[in-house]
Amino acid sequence: MPNAQKLEEVARIKELFDGNKAYFITDYQGLNVAEMTTLRKNLREQNIKFIIAKNTLVKVASEQAGVAGIAEHLNGPTAIAFTKEDAAVAAKILHDSFKERELPRMKVFVVEEEVFSGDDIQKLADLPTKDELLGMIASAVEAPVKNVAMLIDAFFQGLLGVIEALAEKKKSEN
Repeated sequence: MPNAQKLEEVARIKELFDGNKAYFITDYQGLNVAEMTTLRKNLREQNIKFIIAKNTLVKVASEQAGVAGIAEHLNGPTAIAFTKEDAAVAAKILHDSFKERELPRMKVFVVEEEVFSGDDIQKLADLPTKDELLGMIASAVEAPVKNVAMLIDAFFQGLLGVIEALAEKKKSEN
């Protein structure tokens, strides 16, 4: 019979699965206290929730939330990073924290209900973030608009020069 504390924990984890569009199931072995503190700080600064939970509770919560494809990866020490925003940001932070080590490792991650192998984390980490993409789009849109503005300005400068020349000519004739 489950106790009240375990039921509360399952409900909390289910709420995290329901309320986030991406989650990363990872091992946390191999990180010392300072490295774990730095990882948590970097994730927290990007509004990414990072929890360590018992596999049995995560299995129950994920089943209740209708999350498929992660149960078989819930073995050994497990931590989960949840994000509502840009999954690439979470992937970059986790990948950068883990890339120089054999452990910890990414087990599996889910983005928009699609399950990916932990080996695919680098592909997601290499993608530009949402803010970077918006900057690229703004630059691509800005350049042609700026060129049109410069052409219009040049046209009116030329027209103004012609009008001034005509006015001078008219003045000199009178």
